[in-house]
Amino acid sequence: MIMTVIGTDGKHRCFGGQAGKEFYGDYHDREWGVPVHDDRLLFENLILEGAQAGLSWETVLRKREGYRGAFHGFDIERCAAMTDEELEALRDEPAIIRNRLKIYSVRKNALVFLAIQQEYGSFDAWVWGHLDGAPPVNRPQHLAQMPATSPVSDAISRSLKKRGMSFVGSTIIYAYMQAIGMTDDHVAGCWKA
Repeated sequence: MIMTVIGTDGKHRCFGGQAGKEFYGDYHDREWGVPVHDDRLLFENLILEGAQAGLSWETVLRKREGYRGAFHGFDIERCAAMTDEELEALRDEPAIIRNRLKIYSVRKNALVFLAIQQEYGSFDAWVWGHLDGAPPVNRPQHLAQMPATSPVSDAISRSLKKRGMSFVGSTIIYAYMQAIGMTDDHVAGCWKA
C-alpha cells in the first residue's frame, strides 16, 4: 500500500504539508532531493544533518535560521576560525541545539571541509565523485521502506571519519545524500516522484 501525506494544499508528499507543518512540506517540495552543488550549501546541510543525530529533522529544520545566525551563515572559513569562547557561548543559545559535542563539531568539520576543498578543488567535486553516474532512484511505498544507509554512504562516512569529522555516521550521511539530491527516495505516489 502506497503511503503519502496529504498536505493542506491537497498535494501528496513523502512528509510535511499538514496543518501547522506547511514549512516542512515547503522544504520537501523545494529542497529535499534537489541536487546541491554549492559548497556553502553542502556544508550547511552536512552540519544540520549532524545536528539531527538523535532528533527529528523537523526539529532541526525549525532551528535552521538560528544555526545560520550562530554559525555566520555557514561561512566555512569563519566557522573553522571560531574560538572556544565563541563555541562555548553558543551552549546558551536557545535558537540552536545546545549539545556541546555538536556545537564544537562545526569547527572541526569546517576544518576538514576546507582541507577537502584544498585537495579536490571543491567539496562538491569530492562528494559527488562518489557516485558512478546519475543519482540512484528508489521508489519505496512509504517512508519506513527507505534505506537508512548505502554502500556510498558507508564509503563517504568512513572517509570523513578518517579525516577527522564528527556526526558523519553512515545513517547521517545517507540522510545528507537524500537532502542534497545524491539519491532520489521520494515515495511512490508523491507528487515529486
